[in-house]
Amino acid sequence: MKTRPFLSLLSLCACVLSAGPPAQACTSLLVTKGASADGSVIITYTCDGEFHPHLRYYPAANYEPGEWLEIRHWDGKLHGKIKQVPHTYAVVGMMNEHQLAISETTASGRQELVNPEGMMHYWDLMRLALKRAKTAREAITVMTDLAAEHGYRSEGESISIADTTEAWILEIFGPGPGGQGAIWVARKVPDGYISAHANKARIGEFPLDDPENCLYSENAISFAIEKSYYDPKSGEPFRFCEAYCPATPQSQRYADGRVWSFFRRVAPSQKFSPDYFRAVEGAEPYPLWIKPDRKLSLADVLALMRDHYEGTDFDMRQGVDAGSFGTPNRWRPITWTVDGVEYAWERPISTQQTGFTSVSQARSWLPDPIGGVYWYGVDDTYTTCYIPLYCGIDALPESYTVGSLGKFSWDSAWWTFNFVANYANVRYAHMIKDIQAVQSELERTFLALQPAVERTAVELAGSNPQLMKRYLTDYCVSQGELTVKRWRELGEHLLTKYNDGYVKDEDGRVQEKGYSEGWLRKVLKERPAQFRLPEKAPDVPESKLVD
Repeated sequence: MKTRPFLSLLSLCACVLSAGPPAQACTSLLVTKGASADGSVIITYTCDGEFHPHLRYYPAANYEPGEWLEIRHWDGKLHGKIKQVPHTYAVVGMMNEHQLAISETTASGRQELVNPEGMMHYWDLMRLALKRAKTAREAITVMTDLAAEHGYRSEGESISIADTTEAWILEIFGPGPGGQGAIWVARKVPDGYISAHANKARIGEFPLDDPENCLYSENAISFAIEKSYYDPKSGEPFRFCEAYCPATPQSQRYADGRVWSFFRRVAPSQKFSPDYFRAVEGAEPYPLWIKPDRKLSLADVLALMRDHYEGTDFDMRQGVDAGSFGTPNRWRPITWTVDGVEYAWERPISTQQTGFTSVSQARSWLPDPIGGVYWYGVDDTYTTCYIPLYCGIDALPESYTVGSLGKFSWDSAWWTFNFVANYANVRYAHMIKDIQAVQSELERTFLALQPAVERTAVELAGSNPQLMKRYLTDYCVSQGELTVKRWRELGEHLLTKYNDGYVKDEDGRVQEKGYSEGWLRKVLKERPAQFRLPEKAPDVPESKLVD
């Protein structure tokens, strides 16, 4: 009998930072086949937190009968072991060889429901589902069966799952210390619609007799009644999210604001009000899914992942808190107190605390190795560049697989992107334009090349599948390394162009750009007399002028 370890990725642990909402992270958007411009099924991920991610590739593998798999915490502590399956699938990042993709956000919920005796953390369930399932439905079964048999250990979790035809949201909570299994509901997003979630449970009412579109644990409602989270005599419908992750003004501000920002941009005609995320009394929660005003392209989705509430009353580039050059970044802690009053910075989709971000694209009309693309970036979505990684490749760009949080290195893609993003805070309003120019050039090139790359890959798939894999792998690795090289050059360019407060023009001439008039007015409002020069020189007695 053999036992093999199962080591969880640190990048999947980053969203479990503490019990309180201010430290939660991660944002997910789901786009169904009928809501995308080309028929792709798309889900997104921002895995946020203070950590250095390592992109991983897991090859497909076969196992002998009687082999076991060790389940360990990310610190190496053994939780237990489970039976290995005969065959596991290859995985690139968070997408497998069958175009199955998974992402998540931590909803936390009621802390008394965390079960430290359970074996399976949410990241164990996700990784095992990618290795063992071909479809979203199969992935839900894998995850919920494992939780039922071995116990669920994490806080509440909202998990996005997509294949070539369907997109689902699975929300799962523990039963508390010593409890068995898990409590969960999974809903399929209707075709033609989009959905989003961000650190707060979103599934409310759900049908009890529609297994085609809704799956749930037998105790989803009865457990809530048993714990007095729901009173069936109240006359109110049962809402899963309110039973297991009740809304608070803090969680609405922190989590629902990101959902609102997705929805306002995807369906401006529906005029979604910010009232619910601002915790205005009587405001209705946002729907679980909406129909976009128009179908979304992949480029649209990449753009949606870049947001600081620009153009709204909550635009983070505005105000004295944005500093002299309009940075949208706010340093932690996100909540703070002055004179006994609690405040909170806005929590946007884009944040400097992002470790990695992905946009998975699954397409039913192409062979799996070509149809599935895992668009991957490191650090803040606003200043990153998404690179294409086809799910049929068998190697990764090395710079995305190396590095550590404790030591800067130009060899690390994560540190390279962090250097550029952090230096931009020196003069954000100007530098962001330089960053976006390179970002746009690279991403537009990747999108423009995609049809030609895939035509060649399809031709090779029919004659030489191994050569097709080599072709796609070489393309993805070379483009990934090219991107990091360009970002190193960008960092060096910014360092020389914006030095000591000066700005060099295209000819290398030094310009004194100073500060914006708006910010100078704020300075004068606070200290109106300190910097004012006299209108004329003071009179000096003639005797003082004689040497």
